Amino acid sequence: MTYTQNLWLFFTLLFGIIVVPGMDMVFVLANALTRGRRAGLAATAGITAGGLLHSLYGAVGVGLLASLMPVVFRPLLLAGALYMAWIGITLMRSTITIDAVGTAGAGTSREAFRRGFLTCLMNPKAYLFMLAIYPQFLRPEFGPLTPQAVVMAAMTTATQLAVYGGLALAAGRARTLLVGNRAATMAIARGAGLLLLCVSAATFWEGVTA
Repeated sequence: MTYTQNLWLFFTLLFGIIVVPGMDMVFVLANALTRGRRAGLAATAGITAGGLLHSLYGAVGVGLLASLMPVVFRPLLLAGALYMAWIGITLMRSTITIDAVGTAGAGTSREAFRRGFLTCLMNPKAYLFMLAIYPQFLRPEFGPLTPQAVVMAAMTTATQLAVYGGLALAAGRARTLLVGNRAATMAIARGAGLLLLCVSAATFWEGVTA
């Protein structure tokens, strides 16, 4: 697998995860619908800032493993691929729905940013996810890890801004599409689950045959 192919796989996985309806998406919608686009974009910025710290955590963890305990790096890669497959299967079998979007609960755009940042940062599943995902794509064989981590962090930020920022700018249409629309949200979840399964299969095969 080339470095370019590796980045395409990462983007496929990243996009599939971000578009699945969840707490971050509802938080952005709530702010945009109740307090306007500016608040929705502030919430998006907060979530993006939290995502950058998650990226830093993932990069540091992979760097330490690669330098201090290289013997466990490949088993971790394979375990991460299996974890991704499990998430994919769970999403394909799930019945994700957004029944309603409540009030934002933030009085100012600064508060919306702060709450978005903390909501993203305090999600325990995100830390486990980063530890499982980053070894799949942050590889010593592609060169120094720091430039790779910067590229992946930039991709994560750009994708979050595009998806959540788009929701904030088109909150009314997004609510019509997502809230109470079980068919749409399930289709998104199953599509993302299928993407996860495909990426996990590719990375598992790469880990076994490398």
